[in-house]
Amino acid sequence: MPRMLDVSDDVRAEIGDEEADRLLAGENAPGSYDCTSCRTPGDSEQERTSTVLFIGDETAVLAFAHATCLPSQVVQVTEEQLQGAVRSISADGGAAKAVPEQAVLGVTSGLVLINGELHPALVVEPTAPIARPGTTTTGDDFLPLLIEQGFMPLIEIGSVPSVLHGWSVLLAMGQLHAILQPGADGGQPVAWWQAHQALQVADSWRAAANKHQQVLLFAAPVGSIGRQPREDLLRDALDKAAANGKLVAATLPLAGT
Repeated sequence: MPRMLDVSDDVRAEIGDEEADRLLAGENAPGSYDCTSCRTPGDSEQERTSTVLFIGDETAVLAFAHATCLPSQVVQVTEEQLQGAVRSISADGGAAKAVPEQAVLGVTSGLVLINGELHPALVVEPTAPIARPGTTTTGDDFLPLLIEQGFMPLIEIGSVPSVLHGWSVLLAMGQLHAILQPGADGGQPVAWWQAHQALQVADSWRAAANKHQQVLLFAAPVGSIGRQPREDLLRDALDKAAANGKLVAATLPLAGT
């Protein structure tokens, strides 16, 4: 049965006409899937579904999303973000198919109180373990990889983390667009994390970011923080992760407004 799939020209160009036509005919497309954006179930037989192709340095992963969440598109990501993804390759050499355990970086914004002052913060937690590029182990190297980049391990949140030069948080028109890291050999910064669609931030968060001109970035392994509905619960989760040795942090300059 044909699926209600959208395959953009960019995605078709990457996966080829033959694979795109097979997807549209329902040969290789999933029936049910977990939306790569909102992480809730979808059904390509019952609702419009977008094909989203994540491309790393060496790997391409085809994922699916509700058309109301994301348009069909190609998303450039770092190879680290694709590590830990569980993939199956079609027997005739088709595109890689993502499953719900595909490693995607989840980003939550919130205000964190330190020494009596509120600071804008982003909390990053992957949806699956992140393996070191080039390895086949099933361990989680997310924090060690960040520590190698200059992030500092925390045992408590008692002071503002040191500034990590070369990294920045891109904010434009009051929306969060990306977290940038230094480019290779001192080149232009590249996106370490990029929003599929720009994320709206609270006015209070934006005001704090404009005041400080920097953003605190906290990162923890999968399962350490979770989605917390309130900032006090988010702070409790951060404190617990720090106490358990599962939190790293840095202060990133703000780019944009």
